[in-house]
Amino acid sequence: MKIISGKIKKAQKVVIYGPEGIGKSTFASKFPNPVFLDTENSTKEMDVDRFEKPLSWTELSKLLEDFLKDHGSYKTLVIDTADWAEMLCCKYICSKYQRKSIEDFGYGKGYTYLQESFGKLLNYLDNFIDMGINVVITAHAKMRKFEQPDESGSYDRWELKLSKNVAPLLKEWADMVLFANYKTFVVKDENDKIKAKGGQRVMYTTHHVCWDAKNRHGLPDELPFEYSSIAHCIPTDISSGAVINTVQTAASAADKEKKLSETLDETPEIPETPAQPVTDDRIPAELKRLMEQNGITEHDIQVAVANNNYYPADTPVSKYDPEFINGKLIAGWDSFYKAVMYYKSLPFSGENK
Repeated sequence: MKIISGKIKKAQKVVIYGPEGIGKSTFASKFPNPVFLDTENSTKEMDVDRFEKPLSWTELSKLLEDFLKDHGSYKTLVIDTADWAEMLCCKYICSKYQRKSIEDFGYGKGYTYLQESFGKLLNYLDNFIDMGINVVITAHAKMRKFEQPDESGSYDRWELKLSKNVAPLLKEWADMVLFANYKTFVVKDENDKIKAKGGQRVMYTTHHVCWDAKNRHGLPDELPFEYSSIAHCIPTDISSGAVINTVQTAASAADKEKKLSETLDETPEIPETPAQPVTDDRIPAELKRLMEQNGITEHDIQVAVANNNYYPADTPVSKYDPEFINGKLIAGWDSFYKAVMYYKSLPFSGENK
């Protein structure tokens, strides 16, 4: 048994997220000798090295496999962005199992397999960390109204613009999660009118009720959104040999270099799920009959209704006004059914507007 004491110097896994246009890609370009895997063409106006844009999850996987074999002198791999990569992953799963949307698997199974496939990607990226190559993943941010469990209030919260299964996976994987935003100040003018001023770009490095962030380097809670603020945390001189000798054996490193495409194909086959009867007896019998005949779940109805701003997405169908059910859903079933199928066809139809 070998015991290793003290700090272990290793490449870093960094997630940077924030609203569009704040400069996430520019920030990532300051990392040591980076190369971009640009999933959305966001770097076309930047003077950086990049791979050809992957048009599918399979292409993305092949690019990573090839780069692992021949990474040259690059010290940082940047995946820009996670949410666009997740869209490729979603399309891959739907195509593989011949589903029109991730919702067609039923009962959240599609999102579970999305989580598994994206998790395998993150595990594969650890190969680059073992070789001394930093991995930076950027992502967009979205604002969501968060309701306190004790009903004491609600507030807006910034989150990763990812599905609810993938977002926590990415946060757990990273050594640093940095949230970038514009800092504004509320002031009163000479007429006592309140105005917002400022707009300074800052990044937050620790958890807050209004955003997710973390670091393992004792950074201040708030820093200027500049690479120099964290440069001392990012190693630039780690060789793959040094990492493998310190952390793992060369044999175990070779075992991890299994092809990503082969790993993804290990996703188990999904058994067909027969249409389930609507069990909520509080839903009118006529609506239940239409739902069962067309293979529509209560969740499907909630998504369509919420996206048309009739009721919040978490409102049970049995709580809808009877006039709304009879006049809008049952009487107008043909047009409503088209709306349901439209939202089911969207890549992330489980996330409502």
